[in-house]
Amino acid sequence: MTLSFDPDSLLLPKGHFIGGKLIEARGELPIERPSDAKAYWDCPVADAGIVDQAVDTARRALKESGWASLRPRARTKTMQRWADLIEQEAVTLARMEAVCSTRPVAHLIAGDIAVTAEQIRFFAEFADKEGSDLVPTDGGSLGMIMTEPYGVVGAITPWNFPLSMAGWKLGPALAAGNAVVLKPSEMTPFSTLYLAELAVRAGVPAGLVNIVLGDGQTTGNAITGHPDIAKVSFTGSTGAGSAIMANIARTGVKPMTLELGGKSPQLVFADADLDLAAGAIATSLLANAGQACVAGSRLIVEARVANALAESIISKLATFRPGPTWDECTDYPPIISERQIGRMDSIVRATTDQGAECLTGGKRLDSEGYFYAPTLITGVTATSPAVLEEIFGPVLTIQTFEEEEEALSLADHPTYGLAAGLFTRDLSRAIRVTRHLQAGTVWVNRYGRSRDHILPTGGYKQSGIGKDLGREAYLANRKSKSVLVSL
Repeated sequence: MTLSFDPDSLLLPKGHFIGGKLIEARGELPIERPSDAKAYWDCPVADAGIVDQAVDTARRALKESGWASLRPRARTKTMQRWADLIEQEAVTLARMEAVCSTRPVAHLIAGDIAVTAEQIRFFAEFADKEGSDLVPTDGGSLGMIMTEPYGVVGAITPWNFPLSMAGWKLGPALAAGNAVVLKPSEMTPFSTLYLAELAVRAGVPAGLVNIVLGDGQTTGNAITGHPDIAKVSFTGSTGAGSAIMANIARTGVKPMTLELGGKSPQLVFADADLDLAAGAIATSLLANAGQACVAGSRLIVEARVANALAESIISKLATFRPGPTWDECTDYPPIISERQIGRMDSIVRATTDQGAECLTGGKRLDSEGYFYAPTLITGVTATSPAVLEEIFGPVLTIQTFEEEEEALSLADHPTYGLAAGLFTRDLSRAIRVTRHLQAGTVWVNRYGRSRDHILPTGGYKQSGIGKDLGREAYLANRKSKSVLVSL
C-alpha cells in the first residue's frame, strides 16, 4: 500500500472533542498547508465557556468512572488497548498529521506513530508499579508517603511533533489517574483529535480526554488559569512558557511542567570519528527541517578539523529531498508557516550583514510551499543573531576552539540549556565535559533521542521546569501526602 495521498480528498475530524464526541464550532483562525501554502480550514477558538465545559466534563468523568481508584492494572490494560489501536490506525493518523504539519507521512509511519504507541505502553506500566512508600520513623509510629492524582491536568502541545507531544502529556497523566484537557496547536490539530477518539474506543472513559482547539491568548490562557485545573504541562517556546507562568501567577498557584526552547551546542573534538559526527550533525539539521526544540543548531568544533568536518557535513546535506509531506518519497519537509520562514530568513540575513558567511544555503527554495535550504554559517561571534536566537529551522552556525575550556565557554548559552551533543573517542574527556555542560540532556557520539522512554527530558536555565518522559513524568502527575500513624 502506498502512503502517498491526495490532501484534498482526506476526511478530517473538525471541532472540539469533549465528553467522548466531536463538537462542531465556528472557524476563526485560517490554517494553511505548509507544503503548498494552500488555505484549507478555519480553526475554531475555544473561549472560557468552552474550556469550562471541558473541565467540568473531565471532573464528572473522573468521579463517575472511578478512573483514579480503579484497580491499577485495569488502567494499564485499557491504555495498552489504546496503544494497540494507535498502531492499527497508523496510516490514518499519519495522513491526518502530514496534511497540515511539517512531518512527512513516511517519517510518521517509521517514527512518530510507533513511538507514541510505545510511550502510551511505557507509562501504562507505571500504574501498578509506583505507589506509596513506607519510610523510617520513630519506633512508636508508622510513616508513609502516599501519592494520588491531581485531578484535571491542563496540557498544551506544539505544532512540530503534534502526535508524539500529545503522547508525552496524555500518557503519564492518564496512567497516574488524572483526566486531561489538552489544547493542540491551532495549526496541527487533526491527529490529536483522532488520538482522543481512539482512547475512547479503547475503553478510556469518555470525558477523561478532552481536546479544545484555539490559540494561546484565548484558549491557552483559559486552560492555564482555570481554577479547577490542578496542574499544567506545556511544550513550546520560552516566551510562551513565561506567559503561562505569569498567567498562573495571576490566577493562583499550581505545579507546572514546562519544556521550552533551546539553542543546543554540538561539540566536536579532533579525535572524534568525523564521519560519524558529520552524519549525526547533518541528520539533526535535516530532521523536521531543524524544527525541534533540541535541534543542535550550534556546531563548536576543534579548529584543526573544522574545514574537513564542514565539507563532510555539506556533502551529506546535498542528498536532501524536499517535497510535500503527503508524498512518501519526501525526506525534507517545509517550514510550518510564512511567518516562521520569514523570521528565520531575517535572522540569517542579520547575521551575514554583520560579516558572517553562508557556506551553503541561506535562502528559500523555489517552491510553492515554505521550504528553506539547509544552511551552514561560519564567521559568527557569540553575539551574532544566529548564535543567540532560537531559529527553529535548518540553520547551523560554526564556531571553532583550540582548548577544551574554550569549547565549554562557547557551549554555555546565556539563555538556554536544553540539550547538547559531544563527539570524542576519549572516554575521560566525554565524562569530564558532560559534567560541565549546562544542559538537561547530553548525547555522546550521537545526536537525538532514542526510543528508551525511561530517559527523562527537560532543560536547564530558561529551557524549562520539570521533566517529560521517564519515571519523573509519571511522578509529576501525582501529588504526595505525608502520613504519620502513632502505634
